[in-house]
Amino acid sequence: MRIDAHTENLLKQYKERLPLLKQIEEKAFLLLSESFQQQGLYVTAIEHRVKTEESLIGKLKLKGYKYRTIEEVTDLVGLRVITFYNDDVDKIAALAKNLFEVDWQNSVDKRKLHQLTSFGYNSLHFICKLKEADADDPAMRNIRFELQMRTALQHVWSTIEHDTGYKGVVRIPDIYRRQFSRLAGMLELIDDEFSRLRIKLGEYRRQMTGLVKSGKLEEVPFSGDTFMQYLELRPFDSLNKRIAAVNQAEIIPAPLMPYYSILESFKLATLQDLDQFIKDNSEDAYQLAISQIAFTDLDILSENIGIQNLCFVHILKNGGGSEGIKAVYDHLNGTYDSNLTLAEMMVLQAKSLPFMQDKD
Repeated sequence: MRIDAHTENLLKQYKERLPLLKQIEEKAFLLLSESFQQQGLYVTAIEHRVKTEESLIGKLKLKGYKYRTIEEVTDLVGLRVITFYNDDVDKIAALAKNLFEVDWQNSVDKRKLHQLTSFGYNSLHFICKLKEADADDPAMRNIRFELQMRTALQHVWSTIEHDTGYKGVVRIPDIYRRQFSRLAGMLELIDDEFSRLRIKLGEYRRQMTGLVKSGKLEEVPFSGDTFMQYLELRPFDSLNKRIAAVNQAEIIPAPLMPYYSILESFKLATLQDLDQFIKDNSEDAYQLAISQIAFTDLDILSENIGIQNLCFVHILKNGGGSEGIKAVYDHLNGTYDSNLTLAEMMVLQAKSLPFMQDKD
């Protein structure tokens, strides 16, 4: 591969600075990763690289005349942050402005460059430098790097565009250009709609949270989200404390969300239905718990004892028998033959209780 003297000199500078470039890559990646973690911002990926010699040669063959020194090449170090949503791109950009010194003259927001009649992937490109406090070597401050921020769908479009050679030197026939435009337009629309949907879901969750806190449970559909919010009201504490008082037992924390799908199978439509379910079955769940622990020396009980016995009582009242109880054990603990034995013991313990005799 023949290269001119100017390109040869730039390559020599590149090789001399290669250890420095790798330091900048690692430092910028670390700063971004730590910042996202601190802010609780989830990203799909953070890609990072130092431009290879082969890639640099290709760039210099085309545009080498533009650069007097290797420091004028702004993408020797490149990072790319990929998110799910458009609005997260703006959040990442705000973080990047605080983390790095941004060269605004050379940065570009491709989201604002499209013509009214065209489509294409949108991406935000910052040209940055490390801040003085973050540069372990003063020479790191002389080299800029590129930070790209885009959504996953924008990344997909960019990859397809590159893979098909859409932006290559050969002109693409209009019929294929039109197909590209239509598909790109669809991707942009989907990208925007996903962001809008997330905003609306956030608004819905806030509305449901407000209704739960205000006690308007009849207006709140029973779902995984609303059940989680309902648990913040500690609805099983009263029953748990009654049960624990039998043996003066300590109650230790336990996850209650695994019971959501069990409760869902009971065809509860609203949180008011769940609230009524607890009221209707609490006394029987308490009696069932007494039959289990009253003649033992158990002094530590799991926080799920109340909700579990409520489920058992409901199943037994509705004729589910040992198979219904076994299904609960299978769901909570995994499928084991011993679950049927446990279920049969539960049915036997419950057989003499008033709610089972009333059923008969």
